[in-house]
Amino acid sequence: MSAAEQTDIIIIGGGIAGAGAAFEMSRTSKVVVLERESHCGYHTTGRSAASFTENYGNGIIRRIVLASRSFLAEPPAGFSDYPLLSKRGMITVARADQLDLLRKDLETAQALVPSIVAMTQAEAIARVPVLRADYLAGAYIEPHSMDIDVNGLHQGYLRGARARGARIVTNAGVKAIGRQGNRWRVETPAGTFLAPTLVNAAGAWGDEIAIMAGVRPIGLQAKRRTAFNIPAPAGVDITDWPLVNDVGAEFYFKPDAGQLFVSPADATPSVPMDAYAEDIDVAIGAERLERATTIEIHRVSRSWAGLRTFVADGSPVVGPDDEVPDFIWLVGQGGYGIKTSPALSRVCACLIAGKGFPDDVARQGVSTDDLTPHRLRGVESQARQVAS
Repeated sequence: MSAAEQTDIIIIGGGIAGAGAAFEMSRTSKVVVLERESHCGYHTTGRSAASFTENYGNGIIRRIVLASRSFLAEPPAGFSDYPLLSKRGMITVARADQLDLLRKDLETAQALVPSIVAMTQAEAIARVPVLRADYLAGAYIEPHSMDIDVNGLHQGYLRGARARGARIVTNAGVKAIGRQGNRWRVETPAGTFLAPTLVNAAGAWGDEIAIMAGVRPIGLQAKRRTAFNIPAPAGVDITDWPLVNDVGAEFYFKPDAGQLFVSPADATPSVPMDAYAEDIDVAIGAERLERATTIEIHRVSRSWAGLRTFVADGSPVVGPDDEVPDFIWLVGQGGYGIKTSPALSRVCACLIAGKGFPDDVARQGVSTDDLTPHRLRGVESQARQVAS
């Protein structure tokens, strides 16, 4: 039997969360990332809509995104050969029966992102000519919403972490987690690893990892999100179309490498798994798109699905477990993990290093109480008291 590999920090999960954490933590610590698949980013990271919007998610998510924008707009020297953000814009649309919701949503959006403004029906159709005039009753635009180069960001994290000495180990699904003295012992097909600090960045599998480690789970719920590509309308240049998002979260679509990316914005509860698109969800997305636009769908080029993982309050869980402080949570990003990864990676690294909360994130109105698992334990305790 080969000797266990010793390191300072073990990160379980090589998706965007684990990769970002490795990039930040490897500045000062020896790091090993354990990825169960043959390559990092196989699951949710590789199935993202690749959109950077400051107007999506709950208030905590939106503030974390604001704290992430500077990194994405100007990454460190050598991080990526190409810009991570590219111009896209996002129009939120509403039917007549959704106008009250649109008005409230616009007020909320403008409180954080003043550049968001209302559009007339004619202005929205001028930007996206396939929108139906008899469907569209109102709209607003987020002009500075962007596309994210997800692969560029993910690979930049991994490349930067490796350059600082981190080890990225694939085909390393966790088989057992235990203790060896004051260190965590993690057994995988790729070897056994020892470290005093264990970071759980396992996405939908986060509670399963916690249970293996003898840590109380936090109630993670994975939800399936479906997407598919269709050919662009014949003779139409879609290159500069913005992302179009329904205010009631019933669908969205945007240009994607010469085709259209479409989603019914579904959120179907799922067990942790290698998610795949259900025919019914693709059909629902196609019907909603055809109802809102003049597009007739004759062929779906490709369909897929990913899991977005949430806890009860919809905010990420980042930081030491309140009962087992050398077990660090970095989960529950809820489908917003790409665009929040710069700030959340720094938050996690700072909390592990005992450096406190990053000032720029705090200035956005986010605190440790918003992110650490202690807030969820409080909810559990209240629930038990009510039940008794």
